[in-house]
Amino acid sequence: MGGDQAPDIVLKGAELAIERHPGISFLLFGDEARLTPMLQQMPTLRGRAEIRHAPAMISADEKPSQALRRGRDSSMRLAIDAVANGEAVGVVSAGNTGALMAMSKFVMHTLPGIDRPAIAGVFPTMTGEAVVLDLGANIDCDANNLVEFAVMGAAFARTVLGLPRPTVGLLNVGEEELKGNDTVRLAAQTLKSASLPLDFYGFIEGDDITRGTTDVVVTDGFTGNIALKTTEGSAKLCFQFLRQAFRQSLLARLGFLLARSELMQMRRRLDPQNYNGGVFLGLNGISVKSHGGADENGFAAAIAVAADMAKDQLKQRIIEDVKRFGGLSDQPAQAAQ
Repeated sequence: MGGDQAPDIVLKGAELAIERHPGISFLLFGDEARLTPMLQQMPTLRGRAEIRHAPAMISADEKPSQALRRGRDSSMRLAIDAVANGEAVGVVSAGNTGALMAMSKFVMHTLPGIDRPAIAGVFPTMTGEAVVLDLGANIDCDANNLVEFAVMGAAFARTVLGLPRPTVGLLNVGEEELKGNDTVRLAAQTLKSASLPLDFYGFIEGDDITRGTTDVVVTDGFTGNIALKTTEGSAKLCFQFLRQAFRQSLLARLGFLLARSELMQMRRRLDPQNYNGGVFLGLNGISVKSHGGADENGFAAAIAVAADMAKDQLKQRIIEDVKRFGGLSDQPAQAAQ
């Protein structure tokens, strides 16, 4: 029931996901009276989905604390409970981000050795794709949190991007070792001595994200969310400039027709909908946040992320990496010595 165009877009996205992942099926949590007639018009989805009535829903402006107290019968909470109870392998929602994070953490709990979950997403780059985290779950982070994000982000890159040994960079105001605050310098010191299936590159700057300098970009949720929204806005700006340029003359329109296929390919590559699906890494279960304004293609992409995580057993990979590191709680203190 969450999202700007819910539940219509959610159902259409689920139907698209079935075409791309034939073995998938759904539990649909929401207003049964609204969902039932819509589902009847979608034969592909109808045979692979079960409606679970939820008498309430979480509003977009509801505070996470309020959602936790009053949202026990909401569609979001009941969907999360289904994952915790083993009825589903993951939850996908386009609803309130803060509420989804708070409820998911409260119900699923964090994995052993992980203090805070982080939102991870995939960005297009000049060399392919990069995993970026945290995209907004944690505004204030210490060095230990950043190290945890690096471990989880590397595991995510190995699973989703198929990279056996991803490179990891810490987002900073410069590449020099003396740049940045104590938090990022301490995290870098810890990662340099880590024994993990990743290569720590060091500090990177904002333009390194789209350049593809590293496979994984680690930062706090404040900076990461700004980077996400700035990147999405820049992509829209480029498309707007191109549309204006191709409308200026008859010759420009002819040029558009000649380059139409290449321009459409570029649009697909940069379209944020194709990279939709922020993953709450570090939880003892799969929880994926879809953009509230996503269309059916975007929501299907978010479902695909959840399906891939379940198939590749990402949760177990993160647990193994944390154990391999020997636990993260003492690492920053050891690095400072």
